[in-house]
Amino acid sequence: MSSATTGVDEARKALGKRLRGLRVAAVLSGKELAESLSWAGSKISKIENGHQNPSDSDILAWTQATGAEHEAASLLAALHNLEQQHAEWQRVLKAGLKTHQLTLSQLDERTKLYRGFENTVIPGLAQTSEYARARFAQVVMVHKVPNDIDEAVKVRMRRQEMLYRPDKRFHFVIAEAALRYRLVSPDVMIGQLDRLMAMTSMRNVKLGVIGFGTKYVTDPRHGFWIYDDHLVQVEVYSAEINLRQPQEIELYANIFEHHASVASYGAEARSIIGRVVRELADETEEDLGT
Repeated sequence: MSSATTGVDEARKALGKRLRGLRVAAVLSGKELAESLSWAGSKISKIENGHQNPSDSDILAWTQATGAEHEAASLLAALHNLEQQHAEWQRVLKAGLKTHQLTLSQLDERTKLYRGFENTVIPGLAQTSEYARARFAQVVMVHKVPNDIDEAVKVRMRRQEMLYRPDKRFHFVIAEAALRYRLVSPDVMIGQLDRLMAMTSMRNVKLGVIGFGTKYVTDPRHGFWIYDDHLVQVEVYSAEINLRQPQEIELYANIFEHHASVASYGAEARSIIGRVVRELADETEEDLGT
């Protein structure tokens, strides 16, 4: 099981256990409770075993049916905390990409130290507008959310202004694979890599690249971001995972240091990036010549 989802799964199971306790205290079988609520019997089992999140109305109906209305507020608070931990993209992006970028801007304002590891994509704060536009287009395609790409790109570009603020520090570590994956056209990627070249010399930014020939201390399982010492964010296909438990943050901080310790910086990082740029440029020239 991924370390990013362990805490979320535990929270979902804990909520299910509390709801099961109310049912048992009311001397109701799962079948009896389901019939009283006109639910499918499997829904009770899924919720109690942490396989399905209940909705607000589910919790209100459950507590009423078990005579435990006094528990409703506490259970709703636990559910909402779980939803913050496991923020499904369909829910997060239903108001559009721009709204989510504005929410991240609020987090930006509070954060002083950013640490981010990416093994498949270029970090959002380092993206060119063209690369960001292509990535947002892929999100719209996959999740069928409102297409406000132009507005989302503008907000992401404004967010990048904080890279020049003296009160903030940024440490990015990128696997070489992220420089090579064909997620955008070659010309867009060349522009993106030129941007990374420039960032290796920025005052507030520390940019490391882990080349293919490097021996890792631990596996590069997935990308993640650490905001100061209070939040870790992990993006998976279905959701944004927000981890706030001290032990989880400490774990990710240690993993980040492992990755950072083997990354190349400065001239060595530029050498890796430059090699990829030359290969892309040669490939583009060959395509033009055919």
